[in-house]
Amino acid sequence: MALVLGSLLLLGLCGNSFSGGQPSSTDAPKAWNYELPATNYETQDSHKAGPIGILFELVHIFLYVVQPRDFPEDTLRKFLQKAYESKIDYDKIVYYEAGIILCCVLGLLFIILMPLVGYFFCMCRCCNKCGGEMHQRQKENGPFLRKCFAISLLVICIIISIGIFYGFVANHQVRTRIKRSRKLADSNFKDLRTLLNETPEQIKYILAQYNTTKDKAFTDLNSINSVLGGGILDRLRPNIIPVLDEIKSMATAIKETKEALENMNSTLKSLHQQSTQLSSSLTSVKTSLRSSLNDPLCLVHPSSETCNSIRLSLSQLNSNPELRQLPPVDAELDNVNNVLRTDLDGLVQQGYQSLNDIPDRVQRQTTTVVAGIKRVLNSIGSDIDNVTQRLPIQDILSAFSVYVNNTESYIHRNLPTLEEYDSYWWLGGLVICSLLTLIVIFYYLGLLCGVCGYDRHATPTTRGCVSNTGGVFLMVGVGLSFLFCWILMIIVVLTFVFGANVEKLICEPYTSKELFRVLDTPYLLNEDWEYYLSGKLFNKSKMKLTFEQVYSDCKKNRGTYGTLHLQNSFNISEHLNINEHTGSISSELESLKVNLNIFLLGAAGRKNLQDFAACGIDRMNYDSYLAQTGKSPAGVNLLSFAYDLEAKANSLSTLYQSVKILQRTGNGLLERVTRILASLDFAQNFITNNTSSVIIEETKKYGRTIIGYFEHYLQWIEFSISEKVASCKPVATALDTAVDVFLCSYIIDPLNLFWFGIGKATVFLLPALIFAVKLAKYYRRMDSEDVYDDPSQH
Repeated sequence: MALVLGSLLLLGLCGNSFSGGQPSSTDAPKAWNYELPATNYETQDSHKAGPIGILFELVHIFLYVVQPRDFPEDTLRKFLQKAYESKIDYDKIVYYEAGIILCCVLGLLFIILMPLVGYFFCMCRCCNKCGGEMHQRQKENGPFLRKCFAISLLVICIIISIGIFYGFVANHQVRTRIKRSRKLADSNFKDLRTLLNETPEQIKYILAQYNTTKDKAFTDLNSINSVLGGGILDRLRPNIIPVLDEIKSMATAIKETKEALENMNSTLKSLHQQSTQLSSSLTSVKTSLRSSLNDPLCLVHPSSETCNSIRLSLSQLNSNPELRQLPPVDAELDNVNNVLRTDLDGLVQQGYQSLNDIPDRVQRQTTTVVAGIKRVLNSIGSDIDNVTQRLPIQDILSAFSVYVNNTESYIHRNLPTLEEYDSYWWLGGLVICSLLTLIVIFYYLGLLCGVCGYDRHATPTTRGCVSNTGGVFLMVGVGLSFLFCWILMIIVVLTFVFGANVEKLICEPYTSKELFRVLDTPYLLNEDWEYYLSGKLFNKSKMKLTFEQVYSDCKKNRGTYGTLHLQNSFNISEHLNINEHTGSISSELESLKVNLNIFLLGAAGRKNLQDFAACGIDRMNYDSYLAQTGKSPAGVNLLSFAYDLEAKANSLSTLYQSVKILQRTGNGLLERVTRILASLDFAQNFITNNTSSVIIEETKKYGRTIIGYFEHYLQWIEFSISEKVASCKPVATALDTAVDVFLCSYIIDPLNLFWFGIGKATVFLLPALIFAVKLAKYYRRMDSEDVYDDPSQH
């Protein structure tokens, strides 16, 4: 029943399931991944026997010694292929079963000979032969033989007791494990129903993730100004912004030059006036001083020395005529004013603005395309929904649900019968073990009474009651052994043949998957089909679909679609053609045209820079101005013209600052302007030659991002349906439960342990009864004895 249940569970789902393809890389962000919610199953993947597993392993070792040959795949294939033919190659079957056959032959000999030997032994003893005569001949080594027989019988009884213990344990294991079968079956069916119930939820989850993908794409479409426009702007900025920054710096320099020239022009005029006033003031001071020096006091010593010193200093009280000779800057100022008639700073700001307007311009020009892409994305969602609706999931689930319900009803309907048979088996096993226990108890009682009641000073005819009772117990054990050991051996042989063959031909090859390889033999199960599963499912027997591959994939929790290669009946890849769906997006993106009008100064701006370079500030004689600003306006400290001196000093300082500004601006002015114009030409060429390619590249990049979301999603759908959705692990677990757990662990392992223990106990009954017969002579009270002169010496 376990094999039938397991096979039906596997084949039932095989005929009604679906799966998918392999995952592939996409252009979507690697961190943006989908993951189906995990499904938790109740049934454990493996069965643990616990401490009793050591006894099962002991039986497995014995079976390996009896049957060490590998699983006969070829022989089994040929046997199954020739099952309906008259000729079958029995030689290889016998060769493989040689060890089991030998054990069976020995068991049959035991079964046949033991009743005969017991019969003749009984008749012989009735004729006072074979130890039946109640007369014991005294021997010199009698005490030694008695002890040897007693020790040997005790050891054998211990061995028999161990075998009986194995039998009791195995009998108990069958009963307790069969009781757990109902719970185990319920756990498997619960997992199967979890599979049935979770699969529609997984499909819903897959469809729900499309909204997540679409929302992400819509976010990028709504933000096309920052995503696409920002990308274009970032590509253009490094080649344009530095040029505009230089031109802006030059516009600032022009304004500073005008201010410096204006300050310088007004300062020069002020200096001319101040120089005239200072010259007049100095003449008045000199006249006044000469009059004072003509005073008679200047002739008297020591005043005369001071006066003479003053006279010598009067020549220094002269104004600086060179200040009035400094050239004016009216021409340069006029040139700069002419330059400023063109608003260079405004032109630069216009260039900045033309760049900053790129995102908004992109958004305005792509409104229609964005709306078209959104329509395509919505239609893709409808297509995906239609494809998932066309998956035969509902029919599959309905059919499999009916199958599971029927199977569950069948198992629950037959479990009481199984439990009833188990109670019969348990009762029979209990009787067998109890019978052996009774026999060995008689042996133990015989040993106990014989050893405790034996009096070495008593003669064979005067032995005590306890000793005689021990001998009687031993003979009762011998009688029961002859009476029942052959019946026990029949049971051992039958259970051995069944249990050993199931273990070697089903349990072990199932664990190693060799059994699957036999079932996968071409044309084995159906002479017209190369591969049975593919012929059964798709009527395409040439397609390689094997039991081993299906079981292994289910064991790995793979989706049923990929496990059973159901793309042969419904190819999800064709229905979810990525290129077909993304091609519509690509065609919409190809119609995306962005026209940019980037302003870079223009002809007026270029002429403005050239005029500034030719304004003449780089040809001015700044050294002459700086030379005058460094001279002292007078050589004496006279309060009468102190104010004029201070005003002149301030003017000279202003002149100095203005000259320095002009000198800094004019230094290399032509080269700077030439370099700016060259950079301007380079930027203009870049805009002319590369803007279109930049727009195309950024548009393609933007399109790959949008398409990448859906490529990633569609590939994830294919992968999920192939590898994750409706994962058939519960089916593999159910098959393991039916074969490995129920059949092998719950039935065959205890059964093998039972015959192993009972067989060992039964086999050792033969030497036990021999030693018991020999030993009974030394414990039983004899009717006659050998007479010696001094019996006490014996």
